[in-house]
Amino acid sequence: MTAPLSQSLASLGLRRSSADIDDLVARATKERWSPTQVVENLIMLETDDRSQRSLERRTARSRLGRFKTLADFDWAWPKHIDRPLVERLMTLEFLQASRNVVLLAPQGVGKTMIAKNLAHEALRTGHTVIFTTASQLLLDLGSRDTSRALDLRLRHYARVSLLVIDELGYLSYDQHSADLLFQLVNRRYEKRSIVITTNLAFSQWGTVFPNAACATALIDRVVHHCDIVSIEADSYRRREAAAAVTKRKNDG
Repeated sequence: MTAPLSQSLASLGLRRSSADIDDLVARATKERWSPTQVVENLIMLETDDRSQRSLERRTARSRLGRFKTLADFDWAWPKHIDRPLVERLMTLEFLQASRNVVLLAPQGVGKTMIAKNLAHEALRTGHTVIFTTASQLLLDLGSRDTSRALDLRLRHYARVSLLVIDELGYLSYDQHSADLLFQLVNRRYEKRSIVITTNLAFSQWGTVFPNAACATALIDRVVHHCDIVSIEADSYRRREAAAAVTKRKNDG
């Protein structure tokens, strides 16, 4: 009976309503919904479906990948971490204020995990996000062979609500790469937020961009409006690896 109606809804692009119309009609009949209630439920179905599809599209474009949630974070492990600050950042107030976030910590203590949780929360609340490593970002920008191509790619990274740059400090880059990163940071400065994870204090960023004249200006723009999360801890990965070895010995 509802097949023609389902087809009509599908032709209008109302995919979720088209798929669920039989159940909706049955429920409306059973509960004696008014016409207004029927329309309200159709709208709710479509709104929820489109929100979910939008989240899926933005998540795919973000290149976020898999990650552990903060529920799995062992707050007792670090020797030092400002938990209230991390929890405040998860409210995304920094996005509204166009503030940056720098997660400063040794390798393997959870800074990327926190950055990915911030990115996921931004996606979940309707924002656009790009998650990339510093090396991937600079390789991408550096591969553009014309000024126009570079400008288009800089716009790509500049227009998203949140840009997350992971692993800054693990490799060194030349003057050209430093200039590219400065251009991007400058385009987002006081307009949109950047989250950076790094293993180096700001005083050591010169080793990442040796001889780069723009290094100081780059740091100034990053830290001008910035929340800094410093984590002091031994590596989670080494702890987990040692625990796995111990478990195998005990099982054997």
